[in-house]
Amino acid sequence: MSFKDADELYDYVGGIFTDAMKDDEVGPKFADSGVVLKLVYTEPTAQLLVDMPNRVVYQGEDCADIKPTIQMFMKGAVGHQFWLGNVNISTALAKGQMRAKGPIPKILKLVPLARSLFPNYRKRLEDEGRTDLLDG
Repeated sequence: MSFKDADELYDYVGGIFTDAMKDDEVGPKFADSGVVLKLVYTEPTAQLLVDMPNRVVYQGEDCADIKPTIQMFMKGAVGHQFWLGNVNISTALAKGQMRAKGPIPKILKLVPLARSLFPNYRKRLEDEGRTDLLDG
């Protein structure tokens, strides 16, 4: 199971990043990383750019002119499974399920922060009645 279209991916994945950037506890931790993260998805085709230092999330064409520190490439289903807590980034990179450009140590340093968002992702899906995505 995955997202039906880019708008849905922006709503769920972009939404958890938007909420995190506004959060008084988590937002500063992401900002301190200094990372500008670009997530490039296929199936559906979508792009998110998370400017962590400035605590801003861009989507689609809005991210074209901003240079990321790290880029991650994956199918929407892999990204979805990651946010459910079912994908280990190191394993996914080794298996080619995810590709990365940029300093891998910085990526791995963000993983614990990303994990803190897993419950928010699940709650967002539950609140919208998307049990079909929770079951996958």
